[in-house]
Amino acid sequence: MYKYYYLITIQYLGYRFHGWQKQPDVKTLHLMVDRTLNFILQGKAFKSLSSGRTDAMVSAEKAAFELFLDEPIENFEAFLNLFNHNLPQDIRALKIEEVNKSFNIINNPKTKEYLYLFTFGEKCHPFCAPIMTTILDDLDIELMKQGAKLFEGQHYIKSYCYKPTNNGIYTRDILLCELVENTIYKANFFPKKSYLLRVKGKGFMRNQIRLMMGTLIDLGKGKLTLQDIKNSLLPENYTKFEYIAPASGLILYNIEFE
Repeated sequence: MYKYYYLITIQYLGYRFHGWQKQPDVKTLHLMVDRTLNFILQGKAFKSLSSGRTDAMVSAEKAAFELFLDEPIENFEAFLNLFNHNLPQDIRALKIEEVNKSFNIINNPKTKEYLYLFTFGEKCHPFCAPIMTTILDDLDIELMKQGAKLFEGQHYIKSYCYKPTNNGIYTRDILLCELVENTIYKANFFPKKSYLLRVKGKGFMRNQIRLMMGTLIDLGKGKLTLQDIKNSLLPENYTKFEYIAPASGLILYNIEFE
């Protein structure tokens, strides 16, 4: 049993990684974090556990993992400096704090906020690709804004889970869902206008936000109606939506533990 427990907040660009979880023969975020920890801890026993998985190419403005150690960290600032010095440049540690034995990063209540960054109607600079999805077709943004609001509240979201089973818990609360113009991320190679889908909730199912975004894109293209979305959220309804929006536009923007 480990004696010391720490919560570490990190951010990363996910474009070159195959998600968080370790997998054979591919580069993942957990692999790089553990390699770095093993080096700076000089082979001392440790375990790291994430607050949740992210898919390949998904980025994070603020994510977290728990670090379990047999020996205490005496100087948090020095630890963070050493950790960052040895992490690859697309991963950065932001903060470390000690937590007690009863803290469980997976089961502790938390709220997550995701952003999905996109633009439409033009071919963008290639540098946009890691964090922004480009839809070349025209989109009805005002209609998509109405569609996004339909997801707010408690709904049956089986239609927005990738490969759902018959025993999942699909009635979920979405605290906030809105589509707004992007004022958060700026670059001189970005298009003049870009947009964000902002979604906040206690927890999300596999590919849920990307399926929601894909549905809104199809709404904006005229392939779906607002009524289609309303029907998909009715109790015990299951509509199979085919379009999962690309992963590289999705950003875990914030995570808060209660």
